[in-house]
Amino acid sequence: MDIIVSVRGLCKSFGEKTILKNLSMDFPRGKITSIIGQSGIGKSVLFKNIIGIMNPEAGSIIVDGEDITKLPAKGTRRIRRRFGYAFQDAALFDSMTVGENISFPLREVLGMKDKKEMQRIVREKLEWINLPGIEDKFPSELSGGMRKRVGVARTLAIEPDILLFDEPTTGLDPVLGANINALIKRVNEEFGITCIVISHDIIGTFNIADRIGFIDEGTIKAAGTPDEVAASTHPILRQFLENSFTDLKLEADTAGAG
Repeated sequence: MDIIVSVRGLCKSFGEKTILKNLSMDFPRGKITSIIGQSGIGKSVLFKNIIGIMNPEAGSIIVDGEDITKLPAKGTRRIRRRFGYAFQDAALFDSMTVGENISFPLREVLGMKDKKEMQRIVREKLEWINLPGIEDKFPSELSGGMRKRVGVARTLAIEPDILLFDEPTTGLDPVLGANINALIKRVNEEFGITCIVISHDIIGTFNIADRIGFIDEGTIKAAGTPDEVAASTHPILRQFLENSFTDLKLEADTAGAG
């Protein structure tokens, strides 16, 4: 298996509270890997350590053979440019138009100065997410699902090798959530980008992920293909999965009754 990111023995605490405890996980190149677990269990902290905006107390994070925990600041910035990050709430700048939001990382991260080229990229990415012609709209004029798609377009603009999605379906109804999951699948298949997703959307995760890791008590308790994780006997994971699929059945029964 071709591994692009390898996390080994990661430890992270805040004061006396341990969040990550000897966590290890591999992320295959060009695949979708999802991290699942209960709320507040450390999924976002893992993300922030992977992209270098938090520093672990112990362990290593190896990106294509380089341990980013041991790199100087300049080296960390170089590696960080390979990552894109789709925030949970899209994190669009309210005072900027959609076009300005998408061109922001082109200017600030890549140092691009050619306005016509930036406009071309903005149009191209908006067409790709099926939202052409909204360059002049402001985030407040968009629905929640549209804002999330624009957030994806913004990070795709810099052509990352690795794209991290932080709870991409949070706050969306099941139909819009399924659309966002389908978009993640398109990102992976059409651009070959390695996607790392943290999600509470168990059904969506099992539909799109090539590999899944279950985090509990600060470490990975189960990892593998969706089928392998679904077959795990870990008691909390079993409860986590059973509750999710029970909720899905209840929704289907309710819809059928209606």
